[in-house]
Amino acid sequence: MIHYIENEYLKIGVKEDGAELTSVISKETGFEFLWQGNPDVWYGQSPVLFPNIGCMLDDKYYLDGKEYSMPKHGLFRKRKAEFVSDSDNKLIFVEKADDATRLIYPFEFEVYVIFELIEKSLKVTHKIINNSDTIMYFSIGGHPGFNCEIGDYLLFEKNETLDTIEIDTECLRTGNTIPFLNNCNKIEITKNVFDNDALIFTDMKSSYITLASDNHNRTVKFDFSDCSYLGIWAKPGAPYVCIEPWWGVNDSHERKADISQKDAIISLESGNTYSCYWCAEFAE
Repeated sequence: MIHYIENEYLKIGVKEDGAELTSVISKETGFEFLWQGNPDVWYGQSPVLFPNIGCMLDDKYYLDGKEYSMPKHGLFRKRKAEFVSDSDNKLIFVEKADDATRLIYPFEFEVYVIFELIEKSLKVTHKIINNSDTIMYFSIGGHPGFNCEIGDYLLFEKNETLDTIEIDTECLRTGNTIPFLNNCNKIEITKNVFDNDALIFTDMKSSYITLASDNHNRTVKFDFSDCSYLGIWAKPGAPYVCIEPWWGVNDSHERKADISQKDAIISLESGNTYSCYWCAEFAE
């Protein structure tokens, strides 16, 4: 089932499956900003990544000496979220721990995904509650894909000197970085820019990046100021680009003895709540 909200400027739809954003339409022109999914290219649109980003080494992790299996990008996107409520400008969904999740992730969690329209912007907030009696370890991320064309470009707020974190064919970090931006702010979307998979950045000076084009005036200004890593990805040559705020990072080839030692892992005390957000402003 898809739930909708709208205001004067935008209409958005969110699927119960994965609490996944499925549409962002301009009320003025009818333009669809969000990639509509194509199983021959990439079936996703905007999955929620929890409790891990990307791949774990051998799709496994360890907690208190016990081995668990975990699929790429975690468990959220494969499950139906519970619709909580809506209003004129807000949709709220929640995913809760159950017997199926405990087999691969033995924590008592609630993950709320809140979609809020604020004039021409969409704010997406993730609120994670630890109902376990122990510390809970997790990562969380967004993965929205926006329609674009080859030749469009992304502009950081400020000039950046950034390396991209190299990943291999198993989507694991190699430990190497590759120089990518040298005191500039523009990433052109070419047919080959994602040949080696996602661009992964950290320690950015900018707080937002803007998807733009020389062929029209439409823009998506994406605020990622709250995140620790930023992924940018598409299937090579495809007419979309994913701007991915990550609170965490995919595994390397270094085997960790316990998930508590995972790079960039978030640790949440029993009874506590962790919140993070991303925000996209749509203009024409």
